[in-house]
Amino acid sequence: MEAIRLSENEEQRSAFTRQVRAESGQPVENCYQCGKCSAGCPVAFAYDFMPHQIMRLVQLGLRDEVLKCQSIWLCASCVTCTARCPRNIDVAAVMDTLRIMARRKGISAPGRGRNVALFNNNFLGSIRRYGRLFEFATMALFNLKSGQPFKDLETGLTMFRKGKLKLTVHRPRGMEEIHRIFDNVNRTEREG
Repeated sequence: MEAIRLSENEEQRSAFTRQVRAESGQPVENCYQCGKCSAGCPVAFAYDFMPHQIMRLVQLGLRDEVLKCQSIWLCASCVTCTARCPRNIDVAAVMDTLRIMARRKGISAPGRGRNVALFNNNFLGSIRRYGRLFEFATMALFNLKSGQPFKDLETGLTMFRKGKLKLTVHRPRGMEEIHRIFDNVNRTEREG
């Protein structure tokens, strides 16, 4: 009985690895753990798992460990890891895919990754709502949701006085197209 459970577990792990490969378009099994991606990563100091460790967790099919880590949310998508990979794996694309998969599963970003995900959601919400970035509303909402309502208040006031921060936003033409783009992305993410 135990052997059956183990083989089912192994199949689930293998299915996760295949899913990451398919969705990212990257041959994740080709990573041989040289560590060049981690050595060049400018954000690695804040990670709970280094980029090469993320790749290994994917290879092992450890879905929960990967999707619940904060590293995938802290990735700056600078593609240094991708440029350094001797196996030509787009590690940044894998990280992107893992974030999408975590969102699809309803897994919230942990630790420092929470604020990154929160900012990303506010940024995209502004684009969807106004057709462009409305800096004032985006930052005010971020500060409220992150529990720091007065963070950067002095900077904001200085920017407002100098005319660099507007309290209103003008919507561009083509809002229907912007909404259509967001609807298509949401549908694609759900379908996975």
